[in-house]
Amino acid sequence: MTLRLEVKGLSKHFLGVQALDDVSFGIEPGQVVALIGENGAGKSTLIRILSGAHAPDAGEIFVNGRRATISGPAAAENLGIATVYQELSLFPDLSVAENLLFGAYPGKGIINWRAANKEAAAFLSDLGLAVDVTMKVRQLGIAEKQMLEIAKALHRKAQIVILDEPTAVLGGEDVDHLLALVHGLKERGVSVIFVSHRLEEVFGLADRYVVLKDGKLTGAGKISETDHDDLVSKMVGRDFTRAPRAVNQSFGDVALEVKNLSRAGVLDDISFSVRSGEVLGIAGLRGAGRTELARVIYGADAITSGTVAVAGTKTTINSPLRAIRAGIGLVPEERKSQGLFIALSTAANIPIVRMLKRGAVRSQPAADRRTAAEYVTKLRIKAGDVGAPVGTLSGGNQQKVVLAKWLEAGADVLILDEPTRGIDIGAKQEIYELIQTLCEQGRAVIVISSELPEVLALSHRILVMYHGGIAAELDGATATEEEIMFHAVGGNR
Repeated sequence: MTLRLEVKGLSKHFLGVQALDDVSFGIEPGQVVALIGENGAGKSTLIRILSGAHAPDAGEIFVNGRRATISGPAAAENLGIATVYQELSLFPDLSVAENLLFGAYPGKGIINWRAANKEAAAFLSDLGLAVDVTMKVRQLGIAEKQMLEIAKALHRKAQIVILDEPTAVLGGEDVDHLLALVHGLKERGVSVIFVSHRLEEVFGLADRYVVLKDGKLTGAGKISETDHDDLVSKMVGRDFTRAPRAVNQSFGDVALEVKNLSRAGVLDDISFSVRSGEVLGIAGLRGAGRTELARVIYGADAITSGTVAVAGTKTTINSPLRAIRAGIGLVPEERKSQGLFIALSTAANIPIVRMLKRGAVRSQPAADRRTAAEYVTKLRIKAGDVGAPVGTLSGGNQQKVVLAKWLEAGADVLILDEPTRGIDIGAKQEIYELIQTLCEQGRAVIVISSELPEVLALSHRILVMYHGGIAAELDGATATEEEIMFHAVGGNR
């Protein structure tokens, strides 16, 4: 069979860094190839070359057996290659139909909007997507936006679709719907390059795998001929130790207590406590109120009723600054937009919360660089220069910088909302180890995660949320994924 896409000896060099080094692989029609590797492994560079954003320094690309020159995004589209990035490229104030058919509206001179809506509705229905095509895109959920991006690619006759972490911001049924759509692409003969850090998705979806590390190909083959630990060893290039499951232990005093907390239409009569040295996991489907609960405790959103006590003292937390000064920290789900000043350096980001807590108005650049260098060593942050913009770091290293902010500020209660979302498995392991260290230091940690194995591995106790309330409290040592999901879908209601 002629390969739909084949790359031979691709190499790319950036300012002293060999981003890709002699990478070769192929993909057949109707096949899913999983592209996996740690952040910084070269995946993004490879994707950008195939999408026309970068030109390779060496190597060849063949599409349907013919050598191809991808001189830019338009050339990639003409070759039938479409890329769906994590950062979606939709027009939020245009309708679903306008986004889907953009550049190819029906009508001569004057757009026939009735025909456009009819065409869009039929096309999406054929893909199994039930959505009102006249809705503005900003009204869609994130899963619907992801699927609309994929639909755009198919409408433009793409035969090679590259999906860059398509499920990173999804959870529960949304993941299932998107993966079902990818299965449908296979049946249509579309070739898919699927980038994901979630290996359970890889094993459930891919036909073949390609592993990159430090720009080099470290493994490739049939997914049926490998297993989780073999892939991980190829990805990280070292022995991998799974995070040990948390077990009950003696904890300190109650660090945070929430009583009858409510926010109209969002949260309903929530009560719980977490002790020093304890990890409290919070699970639930998207929309259950997990992030909303974190924001209320942190003072980012107002409460309707209820109380919050820190170290036994009732505290009025009506702003993040009040939370910071009370010793509460939040590592938000959206680290780039809410957790970091991307244009500022690592050295400038780390002391910011400490300065707010103390009311400092002036930075001390030399001291801040020394502090940042200490955290680079302590947290194994891969940052060549602490004076460079933090936006140049990989996702896992950015997350470590966010954590460093709160360690430097001395937060006693730390809320981690999706702490490992979109980061590679090696960086995940390091963050798991850091969470364990925080517990040993006597801090109270709340972990919100859509990944049930992560919740089970880290948590001493688990709260399961459903429709803005607490549906169940489970022992982390004995809970199962099935038990969590039973309560997450309202099984006890």
